[in-house]
Amino acid sequence: MSIITAMETFDIRFPTSLELDGSDAMNPDPDYSAAYLIIRTDAEDGHEGHGFVFTIGRGNEVETAAIEALRGHILGADAEALLADMGATWKLLAHDSQLRWLGPEKGVMHMAIGAVVNALWDLKAKRAGLPLWELLSAMTPEELVSLVDFRYLTDALTPQEALEILRAAEPGREARKAALRAEGYPAYTTTPGWLGYSDQKLTRLAKEAVADGFTQIKLKVGASLEDDIRRVKAARAAVGPDIRIAVDANQRWDVQEAIDWMAHLAPYDIAWIEEPTSPDDILGHAAIARGVAPIPVATGEHVQNRVVFKQMLQAGSLQVLQIDAARVAGVNENIAILLLAAKFGVRVCPHAGGVGLCEAVQHLSMLDFIAISGTKENRTIEFVDHLHQHFITPVDVHSGAYWPPSNPGAGNEMLRETLAAYSFPNGPVWKESR
Repeated sequence: MSIITAMETFDIRFPTSLELDGSDAMNPDPDYSAAYLIIRTDAEDGHEGHGFVFTIGRGNEVETAAIEALRGHILGADAEALLADMGATWKLLAHDSQLRWLGPEKGVMHMAIGAVVNALWDLKAKRAGLPLWELLSAMTPEELVSLVDFRYLTDALTPQEALEILRAAEPGREARKAALRAEGYPAYTTTPGWLGYSDQKLTRLAKEAVADGFTQIKLKVGASLEDDIRRVKAARAAVGPDIRIAVDANQRWDVQEAIDWMAHLAPYDIAWIEEPTSPDDILGHAAIARGVAPIPVATGEHVQNRVVFKQMLQAGSLQVLQIDAARVAGVNENIAILLLAAKFGVRVCPHAGGVGLCEAVQHLSMLDFIAISGTKENRTIEFVDHLHQHFITPVDVHSGAYWPPSNPGAGNEMLRETLAAYSFPNGPVWKESR
């Protein structure tokens, strides 16, 4: 038996606002950040569990405090017991009634639970000597179902239905694993599309993306219709007719405004409109989906839990479901969402970018391909080319695809030098900026 002896937290921030990386219509000056934690045990193997919550700067200290509030459930606990039944561990954290009251099961506290859950999965995968995607995709259907909290879901997805989905995908697992290693998993890039970039930079980066093998790019929209028309037109001219262009409004519009705005962009053959309105507006998204059809509506990076995803699927609010590795309560809840998407026949194209989101979410898409949906056709993971150098196992994205990691763990672990340099407010990077 090993005991969890430490849970250390860090407020890590990167000054991305200086170059307007990450800028969009709702978030003009983000500093990509991570409320970060390390879980340590007294085991002789020395393995640690690393996890994080992605934020965009201010407020990171709030998320770090929320992670600290979970310390009592983790410190001194039997590590083997927690890792052996991750379904029960998820409920231990998510069902703490006094902390749950702050959501319930949404917002700052729920995201903090996700960081702890993901750190424990990182530790479990390291102990197994496997990357997380491979650990998860080797589990039996029964084991995967045991990870999911089906409370509030059974009107849309029962445990038996989830088992049937997983059992149907079981026969082809090994072939799909081999295909993943041979072909990778499709990627698209948002690198050209930040709203603060000039038209010249957008055009240059769009052409570079095509040269790098990407078959889809994404542009931020929503601040100015005139600017959006000009930018989308420039991007289409740069990439030609065969490259998909998605657009992302980052929650900027009201319902009718979204429908009207997209009518002006539709002639440029839009792959999807992402987050057109409030992520909580289920019926608004459904109305937009009807109003902009056949352009698909994509959303999910700010959808707060499996229950809202369930309702969006039931209401026809989205045609592209975008899970996020750090928004809901970790791996377990994302598996629930992947199963819901499979039940409703909706494709999953994760949100990534940020700090470590690419590294983390790839494992979930690879699990989906191998053990849940059984397909990667018309599916793609977002990629943004920055901050990967700060991770022990940075993503391998080339030829327009994510290539499966082989290092044990969940991909969450940052370099020690990064933790020291970018700690806020006293790390050298931030001291030098003042």
